[in-house]
Amino acid sequence: MTGPAAGSVTGSAADPHDPLGPLLDLLDLERIEQDIFRGRSRSAVVPRVFGGQVAAQALVAAGRTVPEDRGAHSLHAYFLRPGDPGAPIVYEVDRIRDGRSFTTRRVVAIQHGQPVFHLSASFQTHEDGLEHQEPMPDAPDPETLPTAEELLPAHADKFPDPTVVDRLLEARAAVDLRYVEDPPFLTAGVTREPRSQVWFRTRGKINDDPLLHVCLATYVSDMTLLDSVLLAHGRGGWAVGDVVGASLDHAMWFHRPFRADEWLLYDQQSPSASGGRGLGTARIYTQDGRLAVSVIQEGLVRVPRR
Repeated sequence: MTGPAAGSVTGSAADPHDPLGPLLDLLDLERIEQDIFRGRSRSAVVPRVFGGQVAAQALVAAGRTVPEDRGAHSLHAYFLRPGDPGAPIVYEVDRIRDGRSFTTRRVVAIQHGQPVFHLSASFQTHEDGLEHQEPMPDAPDPETLPTAEELLPAHADKFPDPTVVDRLLEARAAVDLRYVEDPPFLTAGVTREPRSQVWFRTRGKINDDPLLHVCLATYVSDMTLLDSVLLAHGRGGWAVGDVVGASLDHAMWFHRPFRADEWLLYDQQSPSASGGRGLGTARIYTQDGRLAVSVIQEGLVRVPRR
């Protein structure tokens, strides 16, 4: 048998009161041919498919064609077109290489006959080797920070569209995401150091499939990575309406095992913005200080013309 069925979770997804269930269902792709899968979408804050969703689903598709003893260690992706949340997404997997230690897959996500997303992912058998890591930065205990349900409604006046708070809460229903400092929408007009931290974990326990935890971290990684770009310029973000933008490319390296249902610190910063683009780099740490993931993303960040 090949390919761990990431997202094929029962029990939790069947409970209508479990906020994690719909996200797990979203990652449970339908196999329509040996290397072709179909996924559906959910509504997002903006009228297009959330980038973290398509990246996570593409990684699920790739992982289902890989031997179970090989874990994902990196992905590199490009967002090509805005996805239509009202239409299914077809994921075609190309088996690029199966070596003795590494397996490489390429995935094309297709909607309405056109590619909307490309992903290359590499998987590796477990190996012992040299060990070092960048130390975990200081951060407060996540349990001391406000939840989204506490933070967002208290600042609904920051958003010109009164429905934004409900849409943000719906988009984050499966993930407990807590800002260490004020997010961009609370400090619009004030420039700050281009650095942002959030803690996150899923709202509920999931099974032990390593690929599922990696895919869930991939999903969350697209939520806040460009916040640090906004902070450097005093911009509140897309929900506030003082910038427009979208993810352009995304890369992740998975260094050490982790669980997405346990607290993870997402430490993000922006080294550069130019040409209508902003770059975000980040590290994801487990609560006990292990560097689990490195992330880099460039996004389109434009000031709207008045």
